[in-house]
Amino acid sequence: MTAPQRIVSLLPSATDLLFDLLTDLGLEGRVVGVSHSCDHPRARHLPVLTRSIVDSGAPQAEIDRAVSEAVREGRALYQVDGELLDRLKPDLVVTQGVCEVCAVTPGTLEDAVRYLPGCLPAANVLSLEGKSVQGILDDLRALAAATGLPETGEVLARQVRADWDAIRPVPHAPRVLTLEWTDPPFYGGHWVPEQVVRAGGVNVLGTPGTDSGRATWEQIAPLRPDVSVVLCCGYGLRDNAAFARDLPDLPLGEVWAVDANALFSRPALGVVRGAQVLADLLRGQAAPGFSERIR
Repeated sequence: MTAPQRIVSLLPSATDLLFDLLTDLGLEGRVVGVSHSCDHPRARHLPVLTRSIVDSGAPQAEIDRAVSEAVREGRALYQVDGELLDRLKPDLVVTQGVCEVCAVTPGTLEDAVRYLPGCLPAANVLSLEGKSVQGILDDLRALAAATGLPETGEVLARQVRADWDAIRPVPHAPRVLTLEWTDPPFYGGHWVPEQVVRAGGVNVLGTPGTDSGRATWEQIAPLRPDVSVVLCCGYGLRDNAAFARDLPDLPLGEVWAVDANALFSRPALGVVRGAQVLADLLRGQAAPGFSERIR
């Protein structure tokens, strides 16, 4: 099968993985379109094919209400510019089936191009599904195979696994609460509990490989974590530090904020760095630009 020469990525984690695979080989020019939330430096000049129906600058509670209402009514949270997609004529489109809140799903993509005569019938649509660290590595291998670079993908996957295994966990097993949202509170799911365990912590809410979940402060308070980490999905360090400062006055232990986009929110290779940053902050060591102790 001929390797695809025109690739569209409709989710940030896939964009990150694609540039991890393609850049060292000088093939990054194969990526011809991205989503509105793809913030990789090499993607800044590329056409944007999606938009969210939710205002990302709104307060968290308002975003939660809008998302919950859309999900309840069966409305897609993202819209795809089908006509632009048709003009770009990709031979590979990458989407995801992990979380309808996070990025475009195959169903949304199908709706966007249903009545267009052009590219998608001839394009390969790859849906990434990773909900764990192993799942992320499987996605990397699948993406490498789809781009005609299986050997490159295998070498990279083995190096990432070695980096993961080399993380030195803290010895004192602190109790850790991860907050993927703060108003209302959601605890971290998918690979985040794995990151906590790899760093040497005991995860007080959330199960590896399962979805994040809604909680209440009344449920959280009796857990009395030693460390609480604010890693709100879709936000960097500055915003998460602001969210952390607004947490209620509860027994949450040390409170830290992190760059969730780079290290925790996305099923990409940054989760390995995230586990290392988590191990460092459990030792009381901040990583400038990536973590900050708030209280």
